Amino acid sequence: MYKTLIKTPNLTRTFSSLPNLKSCITSLQLCASHTNIHQGKKLHSYMIINGFLTSPQTITSLINMYSKCNTISDAFMVFNSSFSTSEPNVFTYNTIIAGFIYNDMPKPALKVFDKMRVAGVMMDRFTFPCVVKAYLGCRDVVGLRGIHGLVFKFGLDHDLFVGSAVVHGYLKFELLGDAHQVFDEMPERDVVLWNAMINGYAQIGEFRNALECLRKLRADGNVPSRFTVTGILSVITVKGDVYNGKAVHGFVIKMGYFSGVAVCNALIDMYGKCKCFLDAFGIFELMAIKDMYSWNSIIGVHQQSGDHEGTLKLFDQMLRDKVFSPDLVTVTTVLPACSHLAALRHGKEIHAYMITKGLGKDDGEDRADDTYVNNAIMDMYGKCGCMREARLVFDHMSTKDPASWNIMIMGYAMHGFGNEALNLFHKMCEKGLTPDEVTFVGVLSACNHAGLVKEGQEFLSQMKSKYNITPTVEHYTCVIDMFGRAGLLNQAYGLLSEMPIEANSVVWRAFLAACRLHGDANLAKIATRKVIDLEPEHCGSYVLMSNVYGTLGQYEEVSDVRLNMRQQNVKKTPGCSWIEFGDGVHVFGTGDRTHPDEDSIYSELNSLYMSMGLCHMT
Repeated sequence: MYKTLIKTPNLTRTFSSLPNLKSCITSLQLCASHTNIHQGKKLHSYMIINGFLTSPQTITSLINMYSKCNTISDAFMVFNSSFSTSEPNVFTYNTIIAGFIYNDMPKPALKVFDKMRVAGVMMDRFTFPCVVKAYLGCRDVVGLRGIHGLVFKFGLDHDLFVGSAVVHGYLKFELLGDAHQVFDEMPERDVVLWNAMINGYAQIGEFRNALECLRKLRADGNVPSRFTVTGILSVITVKGDVYNGKAVHGFVIKMGYFSGVAVCNALIDMYGKCKCFLDAFGIFELMAIKDMYSWNSIIGVHQQSGDHEGTLKLFDQMLRDKVFSPDLVTVTTVLPACSHLAALRHGKEIHAYMITKGLGKDDGEDRADDTYVNNAIMDMYGKCGCMREARLVFDHMSTKDPASWNIMIMGYAMHGFGNEALNLFHKMCEKGLTPDEVTFVGVLSACNHAGLVKEGQEFLSQMKSKYNITPTVEHYTCVIDMFGRAGLLNQAYGLLSEMPIEANSVVWRAFLAACRLHGDANLAKIATRKVIDLEPEHCGSYVLMSNVYGTLGQYEEVSDVRLNMRQQNVKKTPGCSWIEFGDGVHVFGTGDRTHPDEDSIYSELNSLYMSMGLCHMT
């Protein structure tokens, strides 16, 4: 007798305590709900030994368990093996079709459906909704109309469960007239049917119709369900209507729907997209049960808010909890945080994790997801200054999109590899790819950082004449900064004055920085006036002008600039730095007293000051 333990959040027992078929089926359902494939396979072995596989209910439970654990090949093997003991019935066919749909495999689902029809197995009300989803997955509107005809043939045209699936299917194909006809011909309408209308309209961007359906649902005396709430929240999220979003949040609490993971995830998404980041995080913290989408949503919210440190902390917390493993969505959300913080250690660990798990694996197949992921990895390495690693990723990509080339060109430009950036640009053009505005920002930045003034001028003139791209303010900023760095202040000022588009504060500030570098107080005054007129609250312009006067020894003017700053209530933004350790990224601001180890940090700092003083004395 087996003594192996089955461990799930709600189950700890031995196989010897599972003497009957009912207990086995209950345990399989638990394994399915907790995606516990390891224990599910042990149960399968136990059931084979004890001769429990003759029951159709056992077969469907095993197929469901393997499907929910994302091992659909094992589920299909169980389905095929069932032919040896008995002819599969409608329940077995329904389960394997639903399994293929759950694993996003609509074509195999339709093949099994065809086999079911050939075998003469009668379809029921549970078969049709799955088959509708399969035709939706294949974008086959003719197939959907055909299955609707079978619904009439089997006398299920008034079945609310089947009708809801058909309505939703027609709306997904934006066949509003057909959807309304099915809806209007229903003798009864429950909340599930209304939800099909609301969610269907929301998914195709018909927000006004979705809200109108909600009004009619309530007018008919129906109470909105959890699915109604998630559908309406998706509408509110797209519209950015946080006022009504909070009203729905209140309704969720009143109806006791807050315990639903899907509802909480929808609220997190709504608050995040509406830039109410604290509200989103508050909901996440209150959730008793979290799923993968919960973690991805809140990590995404932190990244959207610019809290890159918080993004990495949440990611580290997710890893420590060991409940969920990061998926493709997680890593593509976290990689930009590594890029912004130049957190190379985290970036390399994520890349290694992706390789071991096969996430975004570039195996020669043309998949947009793989290109997107590889671009994110490249961008991280580029912004961390590891251009060799970035180039290795680039060279091994089987499919490169324009963003791939732009990331590499910009990476080389940022780190002063001007010739490498221009060589890659010429290679891009040789391959017949058309450069875009972003490409030329990288090319002009490369000329700027490498001091290639003549080449930069030529590229700016060729943008319109050769590539039919109108230069934007970003392109002019690169060239003006290039002139400024080279000491050609008059040429920079001339281009600034003759630009066909209005210069913004960024352009003038770049010019002001060049004036400071080369000590030209007269042009610096002109630039300062322009910048202060455009952006009076920005401290950078005052600081640059003060530095110009300081370099020239004009200290009275330095005092005047600082007095002007106080009068305008302009405050200098405190400096910020960070350092990466094994336990995460530690961020420090000027005079920071918020770090948990501040006592030991300042104690060590004081010791350093004392040591420096002693060294100076000696």
